[in-house]
Amino acid sequence: MWKFSAGLTLLAWCSALPAMGNEPKAWMVEHIDSLVELYQQFHAHPELSFEEEGTANRLAAELRSVGAEVTQNVGGHGIVAILRNGEGPTLMLRTDLDALPVVEQTGLPYASQVRVTDQRGATVGVMHACGHDVHMTNLVGVARYLSATKSAWRGTLMMIGQPAEERGEGAKAMLDDGLFRRFPKPDFAIALHVDAALETGKVGYRAGYSLANVDSVDIKIHGRGGHGAYPHTTIDPIVIAARLVLDLQTIVSREVKPIEPSVITVGAIHGGTKHNVIGDTCELQITVRSYSQEVRRQLHDAIRRKAKAATDSSGAPGPEVEISEGTPSLWNDPELGERVAQAFRAEIGDDNVTSAEPSMGGEDFSRYGLAGVPIMMYRLGSVNGDRLAKLSADGATPPSLHSPFYYPDAKPALMTGCRTMIAAALTVLQSQ
Repeated sequence: MWKFSAGLTLLAWCSALPAMGNEPKAWMVEHIDSLVELYQQFHAHPELSFEEEGTANRLAAELRSVGAEVTQNVGGHGIVAILRNGEGPTLMLRTDLDALPVVEQTGLPYASQVRVTDQRGATVGVMHACGHDVHMTNLVGVARYLSATKSAWRGTLMMIGQPAEERGEGAKAMLDDGLFRRFPKPDFAIALHVDAALETGKVGYRAGYSLANVDSVDIKIHGRGGHGAYPHTTIDPIVIAARLVLDLQTIVSREVKPIEPSVITVGAIHGGTKHNVIGDTCELQITVRSYSQEVRRQLHDAIRRKAKAATDSSGAPGPEVEISEGTPSLWNDPELGERVAQAFRAEIGDDNVTSAEPSMGGEDFSRYGLAGVPIMMYRLGSVNGDRLAKLSADGATPPSLHSPFYYPDAKPALMTGCRTMIAAALTVLQSQ
């Protein structure tokens, strides 16, 4: 395991490499137009989770062009690209590949026109509404730079293109397919994610918990159906479900320690067929979010208990409760994070490195941390200041990620994304 050298300060490293502090910026100015063109191609040709064949082929070709050894079809359409440069630590940089079933409404000249048939047989639009097109292009920019400046670093650069992040399944699929057995297990791993509310030119970073455990819970309540005019002859599953919806809220408000973040949201409820018919069943779909594993288990146990209590109180059969453990919480390694944050400040200035708030969103990049690799994911400002100011003046908020109206200002976002990730990579790959 490679460790950061206590004796090699960031200032000393910068001094040891003449003009290196300005080199990524100058290189980006020269090459940004070709990266923006690549971004627009990724944006215009999105593919859904586990269907990213064309996207993966294009990214693989870009990484081969810089001299990396590329393996495809790892855990689906996953890519592993290895760029070796002598003895030193192994750093993994990760991008995601997939897009969302969203009809784009940005009006951009390169907007996605893609329509596909999904697994349900429905026709859906496809859009990079979560910035994965920026992430892929950013990785290509970093790869091009590091391939061209091998005298500035030592070690192994491991770049992965991960499928199915939007379904929370891609990282697990790659790990299950031997990512850290078939290829070098990295000493460190870094990723970025666009932020729809952060100004271009800035990045956000947070040590420790940054993103949440995200679990899906499906509850099926069984009653006894009958005529709406004779409710006394039935056990109404909709009434039980209505009581349960309210009872579930007391788990967070009255059972979980107030300083422990947690969320229980009933996102869907389905029951009944007609005005005057009491049905036999009612189904609830719930999202559950937390940070610690202890609170995660507490929420799961309490949901099961509340569901059973609601059915027992009405004399109904026991409920069916299915919990799908989705994305584990993301913990940014504090030591890695502080080293990388120093590199960010040196590259883009203290004022442009912000403290990111924790989020109850999820990201399966966390799984690489659980596999024993120190990880750090940071946030990339993606909307220019003028656009943010106009939205604020109009009393509007920026379109969120996953919105059909979200789009990044690609050129300034990529300028900052590539420069900061290059700075992070050079810092890690100067470690001893």
